[in-house]
Amino acid sequence: MRTVTKDNITDVFTAYFGDDTDPRVREVLAALARHIHDFAREVNLTHEEWNVGIDFLTRAGDITTPERQEFVLLSDVMGLSSLVDMLHSTPEATSSSVLGPFHVSNPPPLAIGGDMKGDFEGEVLLVEGTVRDTDGAPIAGAKLDIWQTAPNGLYSSQDENQHIHSFHGLMTTDENGRYAFTTVRPVSYTVPDDGPVGDILRAAGRHPWRPSHLHYIASADGHKTLVTEVFPDDDPYLDQDTVFGVRDDLVMTYVEEPAGSFPDGFDLSGKVDGPYSRVDFDLVLAKA
Repeated sequence: MRTVTKDNITDVFTAYFGDDTDPRVREVLAALARHIHDFAREVNLTHEEWNVGIDFLTRAGDITTPERQEFVLLSDVMGLSSLVDMLHSTPEATSSSVLGPFHVSNPPPLAIGGDMKGDFEGEVLLVEGTVRDTDGAPIAGAKLDIWQTAPNGLYSSQDENQHIHSFHGLMTTDENGRYAFTTVRPVSYTVPDDGPVGDILRAAGRHPWRPSHLHYIASADGHKTLVTEVFPDDDPYLDQDTVFGVRDDLVMTYVEEPAGSFPDGFDLSGKVDGPYSRVDFDLVLAKA
């Protein structure tokens, strides 16, 4: 096609596909080109603005490392990660939420009643619950990959002073589908804003804060794997999470417990003298 115009370039693009192009590849690329072209026409994109965009993507690639994935962060703050989650969530199951760019693979085993707090300062948080299917039946042997930030607001992959598996654990539910562990109450924190994603936040007049939360990846035979996070109802950033991860069913309540009431059956039993917080949160997995 020699006569390519601003009005027909999208049709010309799709006409260039080969006959053996995978149908899903054809669908995705054609839709991507259509929306990109419509975007450029709608805002009358200039050469200078196009160059800024190319430079942004280049800098995002330059700053990305195995410990920091700037493109995932970009997807998060633009709401794309959460939108993909919501498109594929099962209504009867616990809502999915963003994985985030700081998950560490191969976490160490964490027994039921085990502790992730270690020697870190901060309020003790006792977390327990049941993993169930959508019919309400408990799921024995479900795997829970659990992680969070340290009290300084940093994940282990961000902080050279933490062990790489600090505040990470892999738990298996018991015959009743129960899980339980202790940790430090998570804190609100900012996503990294010292790179190109931070430039977008500042340009839009947005803050980089996330409400405090616990991360879970829950999996079980015969069920869909759930990636999610849960948030306390008293966090000041609950209604303006910069990565759009909050859902109604992921909001929980920390209950303050008095000194001397810490239960048996935990690694910290007999070692918690002061008050602590407790939360009970069930996870519901959809059947595969």
